[in-house]
Formats: sequence, structure tokens, C-alpha cells
Amino acid sequence: MIIFDGVTITYADAVAPTLRDVDLHVDEGELCLVVGGTGAGKSTLLGAINGLVPRFTGGRLGGRVAVDGMETGRQPPREFAALVGVVGQDPLAGFVTDTVEEELAYGMEQLAVPADVMRKRVEETLDLLGIAELRRRPLRTLSGGQQQRVAIGAVLTSHPRVLVLDEPTSALDPTAAEDVLAAITRLVHDLGVTVVVAEHRMERVVQYADRLIHLPGDGTVRHGPPAEILAESVIAPPVVELGRLAGWSPLPLSVRDARRRAGPLRARLANLAPADRGTDRPSPRPADEPGEPALQGRRITVRYGDVVAVRGVDLNLRRGEVTALMGRNGSGKSSLLWALQGSGPRHGGSVTVAGVDPSTVPARRARRLVGLVPQSASDLLYLDTVAAECDQADGESAVPGGTCRALLDRITPGIAGDRHPRDLSEGQRLALVLAIQLTAAPDVVLLDEPTRGLDYRAKRRFTAIVRELAAEGRAVVLATHDVELVAVAADRVVVMAEGEIVADGPTAQVVVASPAFAPQVAKILSPQPWLTVGEIADALGEAGSRTGVGVQHGVGP
Repeated sequence: MIIFDGVTITYADAVAPTLRDVDLHVDEGELCLVVGGTGAGKSTLLGAINGLVPRFTGGRLGGRVAVDGMETGRQPPREFAALVGVVGQDPLAGFVTDTVEEELAYGMEQLAVPADVMRKRVEETLDLLGIAELRRRPLRTLSGGQQQRVAIGAVLTSHPRVLVLDEPTSALDPTAAEDVLAAITRLVHDLGVTVVVAEHRMERVVQYADRLIHLPGDGTVRHGPPAEILAESVIAPPVVELGRLAGWSPLPLSVRDARRRAGPLRARLANLAPADRGTDRPSPRPADEPGEPALQGRRITVRYGDVVAVRGVDLNLRRGEVTALMGRNGSGKSSLLWALQGSGPRHGGSVTVAGVDPSTVPARRARRLVGLVPQSASDLLYLDTVAAECDQADGESAVPGGTCRALLDRITPGIAGDRHPRDLSEGQRLALVLAIQLTAAPDVVLLDEPTRGLDYRAKRRFTAIVRELAAEGRAVVLATHDVELVAVAADRVVVMAEGEIVADGPTAQVVVASPAFAPQVAKILSPQPWLTVGEIADALGEAGSRTGVGVQHGVGP
């Protein structure tokens, strides 16, 4: 169905090809998962499938790309519209209408699908993705996760034979992600649709993949069965890392497979406890030693017309504490963050930081009180080069030159200073905005889906920075659906539903008790209270040092 024959893609002024000598054949009805570090070329590979790369991105294409016998080098991208459906990293950038129902129908209108067929497909897609209640909602009023589901639905209504998805679950809560992936796998198994999906949150997708396509970052591509590629890959989900630690072969790809083999491991861990949460996990703050409040919110209310997004929420953010804000898409997380920061609407209640309300002070002072990185991080980028953005951040924050650049290199190293921010990948743009906001080092740092587009290594670097901010006495909030990030980074979890806080407590207490928000390790080793592979390795290492048996001897069959 998809053929890459000796494909090399080189962008203008690039020192090396983004893709080099790629040979790849994808069969009909195959689900391929594309993985690799931030900026490794995943979006380039996806864009080449329908000819958008290099026709709209520039650069040179060597070799041959063909889809169902049609070569992208000989046919314009419009000829692939009915054959290849594409959902990019930024759903909002691809919308062309005003409401959900209109967006779902738009692609079919361009393909001259009969009206009665269009209506039927719209209804089927609304039900398939669980968005029927959104049909008349303006697209601009949807949450990021809701927009992502609509973007996927707008492609599905045209019934393409090939579906290309770039980070399709990055803004979805765990339950919504499972629903979307179930719909995608149904298309693969029942209708023979070929799906190529790039996703940094591998733990969500890898168990469904027929083949793993790994881009190590040097332009080459490795592909094969997921367990075979992951056996040597430096990028791996927690279930695979746990399998490596335990010495399991073949490596498990799902929680179900791992649980079936985890009996001996659970037995070894039965008398151990993650008292210090391990080296990759912060120690929980004792309940009787709360940090000094950095922000106090009282009875916060946010409305959009008749829709109440936040309902009288009380929230204290303590210095030295990382708080994860979780909840399904549309639960009010982003609205609450904007209300706390001061730029967003607030129709009731009060927010106090250092004795003042951030919404009542000049922007320069407000930035030092509360910093916010929104979901659409690229909205904050307006200069021509990465270097100019970094220099501007240093100047506005009155910090030594190079501070912002140093932060950027810690999160995602290797981004050239002369590159235009709009030419960066989604993950690289997010890293740049994170560095800009963190340069001001505000007392309260609010991050809305901060790891969208970041690979596992970048997330580890990001987590280290977040922990340093907390250690310096700042309050940090991560509004996220990334349960693995929460397991590693957060001291506290606050869960929202329908604009209200429904749970608030220590991370282990809240996420282990939740089937939706529990990380993979917690699900595999339940009911034991483990959250990460790192804390298990630490506990087994300490136990081995006391008994003379090290972790390298294995923890299971």
C-alpha cells in the first residue's frame, strides 16, 4: 500500500538529510507506529506519504514514494485527498469551518459525496468518537482534546484507505485515548485501512501496532515487530523497561501480558516499600508539613456563555510542591489555569499571589508572579529566529544573557539558533516556549499539557527542571493527561470533573486508586503501591546489597 524506495529528504541549508536511504513497504491493513526523538524526522516521514513533503515544506526528495500505485513525485497532493487522510499535530490549524458538524462534513463536500451519504457518515463518526454532544459547538470553544477528536473525525468521514496520524492522543485523557485507538484498530481490522501513526506516548499505542518504525535521529529508519525493535531501542514505554529489568523474553507490550508474568516480581517486592519513592520520583511531602502557600484561589468561577467551565473552585498551591491537574477533556483544567494566571476570564472568586491579584498588575510584574505555558504554545512565538526569542526572553526577564538558551538546551538540545520557530517540530516549539516562560522564574509556574511532542528522554530532562523549580521554593502545576509523567514528577494530584475538584491528595494515593489515571507499573503490580520502574530498581538494588544478590540476577522468569 505504501512504498518508500531509497528515499532521502534534505531541507534547504540543512547540514544532513532528515531522512536517508529509507526503504519501507507497508501492507494494506497494517498499523505502523512511528517512534523517535523530538525532531528525529517523524513528521517528515508522515508528510512524505501524501506528497506534502517536500511540495509544501521545501527541500529535495530523492528516491520514490508511492501509495496504492500513485507516486507522490508525479501526482500533486490534491490527487491523494480521497486516498490518504492526514491529521497533524495541531488540530486547530487544520480546521476550515466554524462548528463540529460542519467540519466533519467539509471534506466530503470537497469530494462530492452525496448529501444522504454525508449525513449518515457524520452520525456514524460522532458516535464512533463519542462526540455527539459537541455537534453544534463552535470549534474555538472546544478543549484541546475535543478538538483533536474532531480533527480525527473530519478525516474519517471521507473513508480514506490510508490514515496518517501525527500525535493523535497527545491531548486526550486516558479514557478518550482508548476510545480513539479502539476506533482506529476497528478500521484496521474490519475495513483494512492502513494506519501510520507517530506517537510519543508509546505506552498507549504499541500493543496495537503490527510494526514499529524507529527513527534514531541520524536519518536512517529501522522497522520490524515491536518487541524486536524495542529490545534494543533507547526509547521504550514503562512496560518494556519493566520487562528489561525483570529479564522477561519476549518483552511484554501490554499491561495484560506483563501482569501474567509479574507473579515472581510481586513476590520479591512484597516485603519492600517505596519509602523514598526512588531516585526518579520525588519524596512525598508529609501531610503535617505543608509548604508555605504561593497561591491562594477562592471560589473561582469561569463561564463561557451558558457553559460553566469552573464552579466555585478553592485551590491552594504550596511552595516546593509539584501539583498535577488531571481530568477528562473539557473538565475545566485549562480554564482554571488561565483564571489563576490572570489573563483569562474569571467571573467570580479571588486569586492571591504575594499579596496581590495577578490580573490587577502590569504584565511585566505578573510574569514574575505567575507564568503560564498554554496548550497552543506556539501562540507565544512571534520573532523570526530561535536566538531572537531567547534573547528577548532574557531581556524581558532581566536575567544574564544565555539563560533562556541554556534552559532550551537542557530540555531539547541541538536546535539551531537561526531556525525560524514556525519551522520547528511541535515538540521543539513547546520546548522553546517552556524555556522562555521558565526564564522569568515566577513564583508560580502553570504548564498546560507541557509534554505534548516530547519524547521520553526530553520528558526526563523536563522533569528534572520541574523538580529544580520546586526545590527552589516555587509552586508548579502540570495540567496533563500523561499519567507516566505524573507518576515521576508530581507530589500531589488534583482531579477535576465538570468544573469541580473531585479528588485532591498525594500522587500515590490518588492515581493508584484510579483505573483511568494509574501508570503502567501501578496497574501491573497492583495492589502494591509502586509507580515507576526506577523506584523498583532502587528497592531491588538496596535489597540485593543487603542479601548479596543484585538486580542483574533478574526478578522473574
